[in-house]
Parts: sequence; C-alpha cells; structure tokens
Amino acid sequence: MKEVWDFIQNQILGMKWLNALIGDGLGKVGIDISSRMGGSIQFFLYDTIKILVLLSVLIFIISYIQSYFPPERTKKILGRFHGIKANILSALLGTVTPFCSCSSIPLFIGFTNAGLPVGVTFSFLISSPLVDLGALILLMSIFGARIAFTYVIVGLVLAVAGGTIIDKLGMEDYVVKFVNSGATVDIEEPNLSKKDRMVYAKEQVAATVKKVFLYILIGVGIGALIHNWIPESFIQTVLGVNNPFSVLIATVVGIPMYADIFGTLPIAEALFAKGVGVGTILSFMMGVTALSLPSMIMLKRVVKNKLLAIFVGVVALGIIIIGYFFNAFSFLIV
Repeated sequence: MKEVWDFIQNQILGMKWLNALIGDGLGKVGIDISSRMGGSIQFFLYDTIKILVLLSVLIFIISYIQSYFPPERTKKILGRFHGIKANILSALLGTVTPFCSCSSIPLFIGFTNAGLPVGVTFSFLISSPLVDLGALILLMSIFGARIAFTYVIVGLVLAVAGGTIIDKLGMEDYVVKFVNSGATVDIEEPNLSKKDRMVYAKEQVAATVKKVFLYILIGVGIGALIHNWIPESFIQTVLGVNNPFSVLIATVVGIPMYADIFGTLPIAEALFAKGVGVGTILSFMMGVTALSLPSMIMLKRVVKNKLLAIFVGVVALGIIIIGYFFNAFSFLIV
C-alpha cells in the first residue's frame, strides 16, 4: 500500500517523471543540469509545467463542484444557520471556491449585503483563499498527505475561530454603510445541465490560468533562485528551525506579496529543499494567500479601520501559532 501511495505522490502528484524527462532533454542539447544555470532552467521548466497542469485539472474539478453552489444558493444555505454552526459551514463552503483573497472580497460584500452576520462572512473570507481542494492536492505533492490534511484542518479551525471572535466582538457597525444598506437581489438559480457545468468549468480554467500565470512565473523564478543560487547556510540562518523568529519573519515577509497558493508553491518547494521548517513555509504561504496587501487595500474600502485591524491581527496571530505548531510537532505529522 505504501508503494502505491508513494507512486501516486511522486509520479502523479509530484510528476517526478517530468523532471527526469526535462533533465534528459536539457542534457541532449548540451545544458549541464548540475550547474547553477542548468539547474535553474530545469527547475523553472519543471515547476511551471507541473503547476499549470495541476492547476488546470484542479480548477476544472473545483469549478464543476462550485457550479452547484452559486452565490445566491450559498447565501440561502448560510442564512439557515446561526452561531458557530454558521461559521463552520461558511468555512467549509469556502473550500469549494477557488478564489484568491482579492476575488473572495466581492462575495464577502454580497454575503454581508444579504444580511449574513459579519463573523460568518469573515469565516468565508479566511477560508476561501486558504483552504480548498487545490491547496490539499498541491501540498500533498510536496509535503505528503499528513501535513496537507493537517494544514486543511488547522486552516478551517483558523477560519472558524477568526470569524467567531469577530462575531463575538460585535463588529457589524464597522462595515461601511453602503455595504449593509444595499438592496439584496434574489437571483433565480440556473438549472444547469452537465454540459453547461463542463463549459463553465472550462471557462473558469481559462480565466484562472490567465489571471495567475504571471504570478506562477514570478513564483517559479523566485523558487529557482532560492533552489540554485542562495546558499543553504544563509537560508538556514534566516528561516531555519533554530531561529526562534523564523515563523514571524516568514509571515511578515508574505503579507505584502500578492499571489494564490499556486504562485507560492514553487517558493515553498525550494525552501523545503533547503531544510526550512514546514511551519515556517506554511506561515509564509498563508500570509501571502490570506493577508496579501492588495486584498487588504480592497477590504479597506468596505470595512472601517478598527475591523480591518482586528481581522489582520486575528489572522496573523493564528498563522504564527499554526507555524510554530507545525515546526514543533512536524516529526509527529511527517
């Protein structure tokens, strides 16, 4: 059974065969893949192709599933629940929405506009870019199933806890008035056929790849730089488990960046190869996906400063706690 799973993780999810194929191809055209430049070219080609293939397959599957949960239906489902149950359901619904943090904000506005509690909508806002099927599969391709599933679980816990805290603080008055006072529109849910859902999923793949392609290239480029040009000793000094501030540094560095998990994957892969702790890597990825600076600028337009500060503080603290948890107990998870 272990051999079967190793094959799935290494050859299907990790696509190690592709790395070997690219290495052989580069060797035949006279490029030495053992050199820094050759290794960088191999890393760049391999990760770019691998991520685009995985991205296309995963977004197709997620979008097909998401076609059963249009915004109006999601609002109706969430409206039936109250308290922590609503936060849990909101976080779970976020897992079937393949959005980055910026793309999730319009839905956040729509849910708030529909009269859903602010805490419930924030659970969705945290979960949507952080935890989905794509995150699970991609993390499995690098870290293995145990770490990937643990990441999903703690990500959902963070989404539920963050939304619950905001709800208990009674922050409804800190949403900009034009959001809460907007008229709700009850759109009739379309009765899509399987063919319609397939077309919708294909369109979402094309739109998503177009949107994130540049960020994938940037992420792969940074990953290649880390993997082949930055000394391991330097990486270990700054982000190694022996540095008690590594998780904090990774979180702070990640927040100003803008990407989704697909863009951060090659950087995570390169850092992992350099021996950086799993918790530090995940903190960086979560900081980028959940608290990117562009998404905070967008969110600032619909919530007041106090609510924005509480949201950033709660999520950042949760990410840091999760990072130190993984670094401390990764030997039990790996």
